[in-house]
Amino acid sequence: MGSMSPVFSPDQNHLLAALPGADFDRLAGALDPVAMPLGEVLYEPGSALAHVYFPTTAIVSLHYVMATGASAETAGVGNEGVVGISTFMGGNTTPSSAVVQTAGHGYRLPARLIK
Repeated sequence: MGSMSPVFSPDQNHLLAALPGADFDRLAGALDPVAMPLGEVLYEPGSALAHVYFPTTAIVSLHYVMATGASAETAGVGNEGVVGISTFMGGNTTPSSAVVQTAGHGYRLPARLIK
């Protein structure tokens, strides 16, 4: 018996699944499936956001880095959300870092397409 590999689909992310068909169809061709290994840094504070990420099986922690260098987790994003929300709000950078807390998979989309 051969091994079966898991199937991943954008509709495993609740935000992508909730999009009206026409809106999803406009984005579908640009969604890139990505592995999200434990500890991977998706972005650093002040860095330009090239992509937004829609986790499907991964969980990403957002950390606010203070002037002292200490950081505090401000949010966790799983299959219910998106990482890179500041792009939706008109920003090109973010004050937080995003680090994969639980390994899994997701989809990334060029930030320019979300604007």
